[in-house]
Amino acid sequence: MRERRSPPKPRLAGTLLLAHPSLRDPNFRRTVVLMSVHDDDGAMGVVLNRPLGRKLGDLSGEFAQGPLAAVPLFQGGPVQDKQLILVAWEPQPEGFRMHFGIEPDRAARFLAEANAEVRAFLGYSGWSRGQLERELKQEAWVVADIPDDLLGQAQDAALWRTILARVGDEWKLLAEEPEDTSLN
Repeated sequence: MRERRSPPKPRLAGTLLLAHPSLRDPNFRRTVVLMSVHDDDGAMGVVLNRPLGRKLGDLSGEFAQGPLAAVPLFQGGPVQDKQLILVAWEPQPEGFRMHFGIEPDRAARFLAEANAEVRAFLGYSGWSRGQLERELKQEAWVVADIPDDLLGQAQDAALWRTILARVGDEWKLLAEEPEDTSLN
């Protein structure tokens, strides 16, 4: 008798999770999460559209006078919200390559390269084993491919609307819905 195997689960590392318009959790309302890890043990990513209006140099004296002082700081998620995570995007012919959780020295080397971009995140978005899969079944998230122009988009509240509208016509209408639905 042959063993039945269920089809492999889709892995979401390297994709975006867009909060479903009905998701009201204040930690994730209208967020765009860049997924860096998704395996049998859980998932992890950072919120791209929650800028803190500060630079890494504002965070501590360690960065104030260094090459990373002007790196923008974002709220990466509700998990370990004091933990600093550095992420670099390196241009590639087919898009870009992401380097997640890099050391400050390596981040400084990326900044010295033409077109490389570095961002700093406080905290991250994390899911335990099976948690994200349950949330996907409950339709709390919309999965989207990373658009080529991601880094050229405003990294604020407008990012969620822009990317969600690109997922499909039905999502475009929901993306334009005002925060206060009584204004509809």
